[in-house]
Amino acid sequence: MSRVILLNPLQKIFRIIRIWRTVITLITLLWWDSQHWSYPTGLTNAKKQRRQRARARWLTKELLQLGSAFIKIGQLLSARPDVLPAGWVVELAALQDKVPPFEFKEAKLLLLNELGARYTEVVDIDPEPLAAASLAQVHRANLRSGRKVVLKIQRPGLEKLFRLDLEVMKQVAVVLQSNPDWSNGRDWLGMAQECKRVLIRELDFRIEAQYAARFRQQFLDDDQIRIPAVVWELSTPRVLCLDYIPGIKVNDRKSIEAQGIDPSLVAEIGATSYLKQLVRFGFFHADPHPGNLAVAKDGALIYYDFGMMGVVSDSLRSRLGSMVRAAIAKDAASLVTELQAAGLITEGIEVGPVRRLIRIMLKETLTPPFNSSIIQKLSGDFYDLVYGKPFRLPVELIFVMRALSTFEGVGRSLDPSFNLIAIAQPYLLPLMTSSGSSPNDLINELGRQVGALGSRAVALPKRLDESLERLEQGDLQLQIRMGESDRQLRRMVNAQQAIGQSILLGFLAMTTAILGSSEKPILALFPICLSFPIFLNWLKLQFKMGRDSRIDRLPNDKK
Repeated sequence: MSRVILLNPLQKIFRIIRIWRTVITLITLLWWDSQHWSYPTGLTNAKKQRRQRARARWLTKELLQLGSAFIKIGQLLSARPDVLPAGWVVELAALQDKVPPFEFKEAKLLLLNELGARYTEVVDIDPEPLAAASLAQVHRANLRSGRKVVLKIQRPGLEKLFRLDLEVMKQVAVVLQSNPDWSNGRDWLGMAQECKRVLIRELDFRIEAQYAARFRQQFLDDDQIRIPAVVWELSTPRVLCLDYIPGIKVNDRKSIEAQGIDPSLVAEIGATSYLKQLVRFGFFHADPHPGNLAVAKDGALIYYDFGMMGVVSDSLRSRLGSMVRAAIAKDAASLVTELQAAGLITEGIEVGPVRRLIRIMLKETLTPPFNSSIIQKLSGDFYDLVYGKPFRLPVELIFVMRALSTFEGVGRSLDPSFNLIAIAQPYLLPLMTSSGSSPNDLINELGRQVGALGSRAVALPKRLDESLERLEQGDLQLQIRMGESDRQLRRMVNAQQAIGQSILLGFLAMTTAILGSSEKPILALFPICLSFPIFLNWLKLQFKMGRDSRIDRLPNDKK
């Protein structure tokens, strides 16, 4: 990616058209893939996943071509499995922006403008960057004091391009929000504002410096974790100066073993550090791909790049404790209640299908023996659960799952026997009691629930006798929910109408062909005009039947 500055209105118009073309194509592909009839030989899960992977690769390529802002938007979209299908989310989660570096003379000019007289402290800077990304590139340097550092230098002219792209995305959000079908259960304007807030903050490297300092403070007493210190006097909104800490990439097992380091120990250190971030500190690294993790020569784990950090609020941590308790007990009803209380499920919806999906997910995922990739499977099930459903997910919750899933994958690559659940056990109990209760309160809560269940069981014969007596006297009214029957009846009516309209459209097509080959072909316009509103109504029926069929694909209860 070269230096990009939009100077004239014509360039802006071309940029806007390019963005809208990608958005319209994306919406069209999502609609097409949701239709059963778009799969010529029938819809299967394997075909659906293959198509999703192909679409996700297309979207990743488009975002890379659109540049810096959209690469970051893609990374944020990967935290929204309620917006994109699971296959798309997994592909975007791996989106790492490796782009060509800009020229060193531009980097040097920006350093002079940002640092002023302080630039004289930098006595030696390597013109070849260590890494180059969409926002910045990193150069090694030495200071006059002998301190070895790295300089993260922002790409020139980036803020102008960011603000234009974000303004266009706001217009896209307005269009999406104005359509009832597209905005159902989704706050596109809110998402656009959140993207703008996150991305504009990421352009200010002073905020990243604060994040790095806070993150380092958490592990000052931990010899197994290394976080580079901030050189504050050489850090500005567009330049970040950190200590240089060399290391081996965390997924380079051969090099790690060559240093005499046990890879399984590295995996355990990484998983433990993340569990500490989530449970003890509530402040965590939200972009933990292998490029941002390294291993020191003594086996310590090194963290790089602090532009994307996550915060687990006290209220969410407290709610997560209740969710963990419900999940361990495989109590789908309680877990749905907690999700509703946390605002993760839209109010006023039928929770029966959601409860069934969660029950199946808990049974398949949390039944021993635990799979070594349990977090990855749980994330996949969760993504499948929320897409197209009335969920509202906090971004930090998705980043938590992604971070754990990433460490699970890294752990398996370092040690095939790696099991995150075994490492997480000492951390689950504090999470379950994070609302301020003690471990004994958990046992007391279980005892209370058993006692309540016993009381209801003792009272059951009396309640049954009273109900039968009321039924005999005609005082008891029985209310039956006919939602499923209504849906079946509606589907039959829609299918009959669609068949009738298909026959009528076929007849009109034949009439058009006959009239078109007659002496007066102009008469063929009449059946064409007549068929147009019928065709629109036929399309509308196809949308309705497609929506009903998606509801029917929800799994039934497994006894």
